[in-house]
Amino acid sequence: MAPIPKRGTVAVTGAAGFLGGWTVRLLLDRGYRVRACVRDVDDPSRTAFLKAMPGYASGRLTLHAADLDRDGCYDEIFRGCHGVAHIAHVSTYEDQAYVARVCDHIIRSVEASGSVTRVVLTSSIAAVISEADIYEVARRPVFYEDRYPDESNPKRTPDRGQGYSMGKLHAERAFADAAESSGRWDAITCCPGDNVGPILSAHQKDMGPWQHNIETMLLGKYFQNGAYRPWMTVDVRDDALAHIGLLESTEVANGERFIAWSTDMRRVEDICADIDRLLPEIGHDTPEVTDPFPERIQVREAELRAVWALADLRNDRIRAVTGIEFRPLDDSIRDCVESLLSVAGVKPKVREGFIRPGAM
Repeated sequence: MAPIPKRGTVAVTGAAGFLGGWTVRLLLDRGYRVRACVRDVDDPSRTAFLKAMPGYASGRLTLHAADLDRDGCYDEIFRGCHGVAHIAHVSTYEDQAYVARVCDHIIRSVEASGSVTRVVLTSSIAAVISEADIYEVARRPVFYEDRYPDESNPKRTPDRGQGYSMGKLHAERAFADAAESSGRWDAITCCPGDNVGPILSAHQKDMGPWQHNIETMLLGKYFQNGAYRPWMTVDVRDDALAHIGLLESTEVANGERFIAWSTDMRRVEDICADIDRLLPEIGHDTPEVTDPFPERIQVREAELRAVWALADLRNDRIRAVTGIEFRPLDDSIRDCVESLLSVAGVKPKVREGFIRPGAM
């Protein structure tokens, strides 16, 4: 199918979220008309930042109430749209039948629209790298679009922490199969890495683990990632641009998936230390790591880190079809920290005796 027309109309689900908010903003910057889908249009804590965007005053941006748990919630919203950036999360990934039902009713809304020609579906690197057996990373260390987790592993179940990855893969396949059957629209998957970067609204500091992790670091505590996995990052602004680029691209086809990440890979303790390195003016009191793992896991730390060190991250395909150039992680960390301070009012823990430059 065709890419969406320039300055066409795009619906963004999950528009109040971290990635959704940036996708709305950058679509507006590129001249599109945007229908921002949120759960409650009358909740100022989540929608005031959208209403403050210039496109809202002119009517080029409109806000629409949509509850994923209600079948048909997108029927009217999608009608007349050229594209959909489906970014919203379901409320749980533990119930795979529920995930399937939500996918089905969104697909029906796309079909019923009579106008949508492309859906870009937000998946996750979890649909690429989340393994029930960590040693599968050593066996297949190249992380690129044709890599999938070992789905034959009997331990790959929701109650063993694999529900998120399983749900994302189900959505990828359900949308691609439906689009192929329809022949009137296509579904392209974007698998983002760990989103880091500036928040647009105070509530977003709690909407996603990575910016919340940086907030926690600022407040004086941080925790090791699961299985000692390093951060595998993408700037949230680049992630939004990747979604837009996939809506626009003439070089993609139904069912294709693309990984959006910078290929920067950094340990959690280094991220924490980076705050003081990048913004010494704050005087951040870099905390000691909190390791929540049981002792049997802690004794394997070096082994698990060595497995993750084998990972070879690739982003060749998304750069080829969108022309995107990814920001360095240092920029993302700096801008995230400054937005947490300025937008969310986070008060960082400061070293004892530190005097801010220019405060005298």
